[in-house]
Amino acid sequence: MALPGTIPFPKEFVERYYRNRWWLGITLGEMLDRSADLYFYKEALVAGKVRLTYRELQERVNRTALAFLQLGIQKLDRVLLQLPNWAEFVYTYYGLQKIGAIPVMCIPRFSQREVEHFCRVTEAKGWVVPRRFEKMDYLSMIEGIKKQSFSPKYILVVDSEEEKTALPEGTQSFHHLLEGIDGSKYSKEDLFNFRPDPEEICHLMPTGGSTGLPKLVPRTHNDFFCNFDYRAKVWERTPRDVTLIATPVTHNMAIEVSLNPTLLYGGKVVLIPSTRAKEILEAIERERVTHTILVVAQLQQIVDDPDLKRYDLSSLKVIAGAGSHVPPDLIKKIYDRIGCKFYNVFGMSEGPCAQTRLDDPEEVVLHTVGWPICPYDEFKVIDSKGRELPPGMEGELVARGPCIFRGYYKAEEENREAFTEDGFFKTGDIAKFDSEGRLIITGRKKDIIIRGGENISAKEVEELIGSHPKVDQVAVVGMPDPILGERVCAFLKPRGNEIITFEEIISFLKEKKTSVLYLPERIEIIDEIPLTNVGKVDKKRLKQWIAEKLIQEGKMKTGG
Repeated sequence: MALPGTIPFPKEFVERYYRNRWWLGITLGEMLDRSADLYFYKEALVAGKVRLTYRELQERVNRTALAFLQLGIQKLDRVLLQLPNWAEFVYTYYGLQKIGAIPVMCIPRFSQREVEHFCRVTEAKGWVVPRRFEKMDYLSMIEGIKKQSFSPKYILVVDSEEEKTALPEGTQSFHHLLEGIDGSKYSKEDLFNFRPDPEEICHLMPTGGSTGLPKLVPRTHNDFFCNFDYRAKVWERTPRDVTLIATPVTHNMAIEVSLNPTLLYGGKVVLIPSTRAKEILEAIERERVTHTILVVAQLQQIVDDPDLKRYDLSSLKVIAGAGSHVPPDLIKKIYDRIGCKFYNVFGMSEGPCAQTRLDDPEEVVLHTVGWPICPYDEFKVIDSKGRELPPGMEGELVARGPCIFRGYYKAEEENREAFTEDGFFKTGDIAKFDSEGRLIITGRKKDIIIRGGENISAKEVEELIGSHPKVDQVAVVGMPDPILGERVCAFLKPRGNEIITFEEIISFLKEKKTSVLYLPERIEIIDEIPLTNVGKVDKKRLKQWIAEKLIQEGKMKTGG
């Protein structure tokens, strides 16, 4: 049964993908069951105080699936999953997969504004949310959502044993719900009866873009399994892997590169909620981690950590970097200071993925993101008229294949712009191929800012700031940052003789329940927003201007 608002794969493509066995017809719940049957005795998950074998993890997942069924969650129901890197995320994600319900992945930092947007768009029936995480207390957001007509029917709060505060009326404790389930009363066949069709949606993944609030990427069990199965193959995954996840597990980077491939091949997943270098290094040493993937900011913090040599990192075989361009000098520091292999990774929630290989020469790793991970995905570079370009020539990267999605959720207008006439997804990245077919990303076409691996829509920030009564015009760009890659800088032209302060803008945005991701970290007041010859905002000039100013202030070195 197709989920309304999604675009199915054309029949001829489905037949071809099955015929060639690129699609195997395995659902994500089945994948976990197969690994649990084979590696029942092995440790599967470490998360805080939780340590579970595959059999124990399977039992927790099944209990969660049964709890959702008992609650009233049915096939194709959408459930917002807004949890940090906790064990409860894993139980919920695979529990929903087993009954054909659809997780809507929400990072913990999403504010009420983003959550309301997803509730409206997906008509969510459930929401799994923390009681508290780090400095964020979710109770006020829960109360705010509950007042809306589109509030999910079931709100499950993950609280700790130490937390004594009563939960809001109309919500339930996630743990109390699970405690009420006696898994021994049910057999495997009981859950198997709810198994989704592998052509149905396995999750909806938000993606930052240039058109406003996050769009949602529907992935089917077939195309997503194909994605992470080939990722595992080119990564050379084994049952001996110990994979650390220190980026948000609700991100595609964590779930496609680390969580699913590791569990598919019988390895161990180590989840930590912290993104800081100290906790990452401690986890690598304590759990004898063999593989991890991190964003550029984390990689930089690790190699620059003054205590780096104090940690035993001898177990580490591979570190990978993704989320934004990884500078060659940073990769060299990893080779020099850590001494393990490095994968240069390119990936998108929509499916197009590439990666360098274990035995690639250093020059290849430094300057390319390797070959596509799935040899059956079609990648090409096209010019502005849609014509394919030869190796060495830059153009827009487009892709189509068994790992690539077919369209955004409930987004007809965006989908018309996002695909070529013959069904290739336009990535928005400017790229070229070298003579051996390896991919080199040289820039991006979309107006997005990548801050520490997070995609931030410049247009969305502009619309938010532009609603301030003192602002006449606004242009938002990414300013270079040695750690995060980019930070948000807003150029403002005040209305009349108004005086605008940074603090005033931040306070205004916070009152609008704006996510911290969208808060500018610098504003510049200017008399006029510069325009190009065709009357568009000259963001190239603004980026150059702020980069030069940062150099003058001693906050950036010449050359970025």
